[in-house]
Amino acid sequence: MANVNATLRNATGATSVRWRTRWLKGLTGLIVGLTVCCAYAQPAGQQSPALSLDVQGKIANTNDAAHRAYHFSESQLLALPVHAITTSTTWTPRSTFTGPRLADILKIVGSYGTKIEFHTFDDYTYTVPVADCARYGVIVAYSMNGQRLKLSDFGPLFLIYPRDAFPDELTGAAGDSKFVWQIKALIVK
Repeated sequence: MANVNATLRNATGATSVRWRTRWLKGLTGLIVGLTVCCAYAQPAGQQSPALSLDVQGKIANTNDAAHRAYHFSESQLLALPVHAITTSTTWTPRSTFTGPRLADILKIVGSYGTKIEFHTFDDYTYTVPVADCARYGVIVAYSMNGQRLKLSDFGPLFLIYPRDAFPDELTGAAGDSKFVWQIKALIVK
């Protein structure tokens, strides 16, 4: 054990960089690389799902093989007439939300119910009356201030009411509960 501070020798016997220093440099590079990589990656649970919407229940029109639901793809949702509501919510400052009217979605599926049950990616369920479509011109927003909504910021779909235009009716706990976000499906009842 005369020389505990081991050195590496190449095939000709010449001394090279000490193995500990080389090992630490490599480990440091690996840690830096992983840190940079992970800083740009989102956890799988936080990635935004594709823009889509499934509608089932009391509907006359379906497009799935079992004839139970109407699946709106991203291209179908984006092809619908776009409407805007500029309003504040409890969670956002005054912003412009854009997307199709809920009434347009219900018309395409041939809805004949009186209530709509919303289902979200975070397992929240809330029911609103179909009459809200005519009264408030409710939209199913996919963007806020020109930016596509992500799962981390109320997306991919966010039910928006014109709260600022109806402050007496759409503020407080009862009004706030109508603003459903992270929507993935509706059931017409």
